[in-house]
Amino acid sequence: MADILTTPAVLDTDLIGDVQHNCDISDARDHGIYSLCTMVLKLRNLYKWEMGLQPWEEPGSAILLDWIETKENYWQTIAEETFRPLMVAGRRVAPLDLEEVNATLNGTLVYGAGYGRSMKTIFFLAEKLEQRTIEGCPAVILGTEQAREMASPFAMVQDGLIILRKQALRTFLWDQVQEMRASCKVSLRLALKSHGLLKGGAVDQELFKQSLDAIVEQEMDLFLYHEVGELLQGERLSESLRRLIAHFPGSILELVGRAVKDILADTHPSGPLAYIIEQQRPSTLGFYLTFFDSLREKLFPEIRPAGLRFSAKGDWLPIEQARNACWLRTQELARRIEECAAMIGEKSDNAIVEYFNSQVLTPLGLDAAKTA
Repeated sequence: MADILTTPAVLDTDLIGDVQHNCDISDARDHGIYSLCTMVLKLRNLYKWEMGLQPWEEPGSAILLDWIETKENYWQTIAEETFRPLMVAGRRVAPLDLEEVNATLNGTLVYGAGYGRSMKTIFFLAEKLEQRTIEGCPAVILGTEQAREMASPFAMVQDGLIILRKQALRTFLWDQVQEMRASCKVSLRLALKSHGLLKGGAVDQELFKQSLDAIVEQEMDLFLYHEVGELLQGERLSESLRRLIAHFPGSILELVGRAVKDILADTHPSGPLAYIIEQQRPSTLGFYLTFFDSLREKLFPEIRPAGLRFSAKGDWLPIEQARNACWLRTQELARRIEECAAMIGEKSDNAIVEYFNSQVLTPLGLDAAKTA
């Protein structure tokens, strides 16, 4: 295993078993939120984690398919179970009682639990590597994971604490570089060139393997500052979005609402783009643009032309101008999403969806039927 992922000296096997069982129940209940292609990719990475493989070590197709079949058969036996209380310090604790569980771990491990996309329950238990304060926000960096479910988000805010999971992030970075769209070539080249990974115009895969942990260390600020932006933009939008997702899970309201929240975090005056500009980090800008999807481009149309100008001339001013313009504009979209959430219980679901379509989707030039 890589240098950044060392193993704690003492492991509570009962706690690990309890947390992993709850992870399995979550996957059994909620794997249906993913498309077939996405689920296979997530199961592939879950297999690699279970087997201790590196991101670039690929299992044979037959082996992976047999493992997936076994996993799905197991899910059928536990899908109706309730989440198991955790045995900590000789007593049972509710699986969502983070404070109680973490108080017993003595700073060696960090336990996480909450809700992810489409309200999928997230659990994990991982080694604590480092504590930081970023723009006044507490953050913790985690290493080797002792228990995890298939979603495995690598950055999040949990009870006001920013959490970054290095093991999940290194897998994400490896996969993203391998699978990048052709439209991302300019931004990806900017990132890879800054890290000296291009050879004859292509990625030097062996050098990338050797450099992966160093790249994770250098680029994790992109994701940490995104969470800083989320924390500093306040709780009102987060609470509104939680209400919308609970009421319309997996809907266009969740998809666009999350994207608005992400763009607000990205363009916050203390968020990742402001940090990239202040520190003048071309590689981090390249990765930021590389990971941009089509929906976020609708929300932030200025950033791609500004990025192309930077790639050609090294000019940071258009990036800052784009950031500020988007930050001001997106706050109005956030206000409309908050209005939608406030309508729950007061208006019909159809009325809420119609308002969302007219006040959020139409101004963005989005078609609800095509975006869903």
